[in-house]
Amino acid sequence: QVQLVESGGGLVQAGGSLRLSCAASGRTFGSYVMGWFRQAPGKERDFVAGISRNGVTIYYADSVKGRFTISRDNAKNTVYLQMNSLKPEDTAVYYCAAGRSYTSIRSYDYDYWGQGTQVTVSS
Repeated sequence: QVQLVESGGGLVQAGGSLRLSCAASGRTFGSYVMGWFRQAPGKERDFVAGISRNGVTIYYADSVKGRFTISRDNAKNTVYLQMNSLKPEDTAVYYCAAGRSYTSIRSYDYDYWGQGTQVTVSS
């Protein structure tokens, strides 16, 4: 089992940047694929980015391609989401997730979730 704790959220103006971090407990972080999802008020939880165990395979939602970058440091048990050129529509609670199967864009393929961190982008 793995526990996930997100950090780095906050309030930023449109066009600004934030870097989210997700720290995982345990010594098996490298055996999990990792993903970032987000949920805006009244909306479903949407896929943002996913990364394979070795960081080679990466997926992005079309809405964030070219602006967001997912990365991981297995030595530090941490996955990151660098968010640039933020837009008001990026406002949401951002969740990281760990999966035991394969890199996926589907939330139900992930087994463990963090508590989320709020990102608010003002116009």
